[in-house]
Amino acid sequence: MTIATRLRFEQGARSDVGCVRRVNEDSWAARLRDGLWLVADGMGGHAHGQWASATIAAALEAAPLPETFEEAAAAARAALLAVNARIYAATGADGAKIGSTVALLLVREGRARVMWVGDSRVYRQREGGLDQLTTDHSQVEQLIARGLLTRAEAEQHPMAHVLARAVGVEPRLNVDMRDEMVLAGDVFLLCSDGLTRIVGDAEIAQILGTEHPRRAADALVALALARGAPDNVTVVVIGCDSTTLIG
Repeated sequence: MTIATRLRFEQGARSDVGCVRRVNEDSWAARLRDGLWLVADGMGGHAHGQWASATIAAALEAAPLPETFEEAAAAARAALLAVNARIYAATGADGAKIGSTVALLLVREGRARVMWVGDSRVYRQREGGLDQLTTDHSQVEQLIARGLLTRAEAEQHPMAHVLARAVGVEPRLNVDMRDEMVLAGDVFLLCSDGLTRIVGDAEIAQILGTEHPRRAADALVALALARGAPDNVTVVVIGCDSTTLIG
């Protein structure tokens, strides 16, 4: 008799227009069986931003993903590069930029690859500790990295919403990537900045640590709405657990 363990996943997702905006420019995708999730936050005006984020989500939902980790990761990245070209080609004659952030998580074989562009984020909660696995591609983050701005000063900076990188605004896309091991008990959160600008890390950690992924997604968005949600807010929560196989 052989006893083995593997990871199983549970997920929750919720997206809301918020309390101020009229159009939800956020999109998300969740391919539970394929181990791929993403959040995208569009820019470029209501119709354009909504189209850009939805185009990214649709492209990654439809992308064929091979079985192995590296091949699936390469396919996901290739899909991002292709959709970048499509969005860039849609730039209007007036030169107005159309684009979107993206935060993507791929899990296979006990490994995770995080890919991101812009300031949508991926977090991991492990044993009570919350880690941000992405670094914002923003003008303010660049100033912090150069030592010209403190983290506290950045929260009130007038350029806090200005992106340094986004999908669709340049002909060539630079996708940042990070690899992590996945352990039973890990909880991942993908979110747009509509959450993180008004809900702190300690509050995020408390909710992720006490609620099922579906209830956690609802609770995080409800908290943002209770605080006036000036932007669209989207969250995807993935819980990892182990299951025993006997053969």
